[in-house]
Amino acid sequence: MMRVIFYTASTINGFIADEQNSLDWLFAVEPPAPEHYERFLTSVGVLVEGSTTYEWVLAFEGLLKDPGKWTALYGERPTFVFTSRDLPVPEAADVRLVSGDVRDAFGRISEAAGGKDIWIVGGGDLAGQFLAAGLLDELQIAVAPVALTAGAPLLPLRVESDRLTLRAVEQQGQFAVLTYDVGHGAG
Repeated sequence: MMRVIFYTASTINGFIADEQNSLDWLFAVEPPAPEHYERFLTSVGVLVEGSTTYEWVLAFEGLLKDPGKWTALYGERPTFVFTSRDLPVPEAADVRLVSGDVRDAFGRISEAAGGKDIWIVGGGDLAGQFLAAGLLDELQIAVAPVALTAGAPLLPLRVESDRLTLRAVEQQGQFAVLTYDVGHGAG
């Protein structure tokens, strides 16, 4: 069964990036064993991200200068990028620029997933749009032993406890991975 999953890392006080949109805090933490990420990625058929996340990945990984790295990172999976402007696309990458309401693009995203899971890569605002639209099924949050004073919040909207059910807690190195099922009722 296809699930829409916001899989991300967060500080213990709920930030996914610092006030300069940097993830340096994340890379200072010893990462979990790679099989955790690889296990997650095998269930994913399509990636969805906002333009800030997409541009960060392009720059951090140097994907415009070395587009072959795209396939090494994500395989042949299509990536939908929500943006209001034209953005560069690495050669041979299946990147589809979309704009507007997430509900309007959801049919195309689901079809591209081919029955596999949809990974909402980030950011929190985009994940919040999927949640508000009743399209988010699961949160997987890898909580790092870091606290920031400001930055981009995990989710920039209020979510009450009646919307989230804790399904699993797993230690992956220095990270506590919390998995929540998302209810689709009012909240």
